[in-house]
This record gives sequence, C-alpha cells and structure tokens, in this order.
Amino acid sequence: MTVEPNAAPSEREIRMRPLYAFNFEVRFAQDPLDGAGDADAPASEGAFAEVSGLEATMQHKEIREGGLNLGAHQRPGPVGYQTVVLKRGLMRNRDLWRWFDAIASGRYAPRLKVTIELRGSDGTPLMRWALRRALPVRFKTADLSARASEVGVEELHLVHEGLEHEEAG
Repeated sequence: MTVEPNAAPSEREIRMRPLYAFNFEVRFAQDPLDGAGDADAPASEGAFAEVSGLEATMQHKEIREGGLNLGAHQRPGPVGYQTVVLKRGLMRNRDLWRWFDAIASGRYAPRLKVTIELRGSDGTPLMRWALRRALPVRFKTADLSARASEVGVEELHLVHEGLEHEEAG
C-alpha cells in the first residue's frame, strides 16, 4: 500500500494526534440552580497562564466474599474532584478578587460555571471542560520583590460540584 506524500490525514489519524495544551481560554458565567436565572450572563473572562487540577477520582469499594481467596470484588463508589488552580499575570482587573472577597466576608456571591476551552494553534476550539457551581477557596497574589524582573502571578483556587468534559468541534 502506497501513501501519497500530499494526501490529507484521515479522520482517525487526526483523532489519534496528541493535542498541544498551551492555547486555552477560561470563562466565568453565573451558574443558576436548575434552570433558574440566566446561565449565559458572563461574569468574567481571563487570560490565564496555567490551569491545573482538572481531575476526578472515584473511590472504589472493595467487597470481600467469604471463601474467595484470590481477591476482592471491586465496585464503583463516590466521585471526588480536585481543587482547580488558575494562575495568571497580576492585573488591575480585580473581578476575581471581588468574587473571593464577597464569599470570604459572608456577603452574597453567586457560584460560577467555569469553562476551560482548549484551542488548536489556529484558534479552533478542540475540547472543553466545565466546572459546575465553582467556589473560590483561596486567592494568592504575586510575591513582590524589588529584585524581581518577571511578571507577577496571582492564583485562584476553586472547588466545584462537577466536572464536565466535551469536544468543542
């Protein structure tokens, strides 16, 4: 079987290619309770340098059966989600700090839906993750130093009640 050098890659070849993880966008929107309110009202957008913690872990249940000495039965259990950490350059825009501060000081602040969208090198959306009912639990501003020459980085730590994953294309 010969392959032409200028032939377009097949759909399977495209799906099997690893994706680059450097081009992404993070969006924040209000996350209403089961259809109440406007889910599309944008709360914030941000150019973040790093996102970590997109992780779900299932706590399996081990059931031992009497007389079965070769091992235990494994059953699915509850799913837990990792704290998601967003890092971005220090900015004058303080909307994420105001969200954290409102919750930390006991004032009303909505839970937000956080969408992380991975994009191809040409800007085409490839994949999307959504954090349902996200809540900020830690805000860290940049360390300040008269000797530093790099951009200051602030962090926002989020807990959430669900991780959704979908293709964006």
